Amino acid sequence: MIFDKDGNTTIVYQENISLLTFIKNLEEAYGKIKNDHIVVNLFSFKRLSSGDVLEFLEISRRHKKAKKSFVLVTDKLDYEDVPEEISLAPTLQEAMDIIEMEDIERDLEL
Repeated sequence: MIFDKDGNTTIVYQENISLLTFIKNLEEAYGKIKNDHIVVNLFSFKRLSSGDVLEFLEISRRHKKAKKSFVLVTDKLDYEDVPEEISLAPTLQEAMDIIEMEDIERDLEL
């Protein structure tokens, strides 16, 4: 697992491991990055299903409850295939845009 910190945002990249191992490792490392916005780059996975993305639902809920953004980045799924509770972006730039918009919403208490 590779962490790339940019200001108050941490981008998480995975190495060549299974999705479930990646999620387990993310859970274990969560304490180190819990105060940052988190972007999880899933481009290294050749195939993803909506069920795979649901594995991130609990950590996403926990992180958003703490008033921080949690965004998954992949171009292998459509927005309609995942629950609204999971933020999904097709590129890293769009993930950063989502974080910026969510920050504004939090500042305005929307």
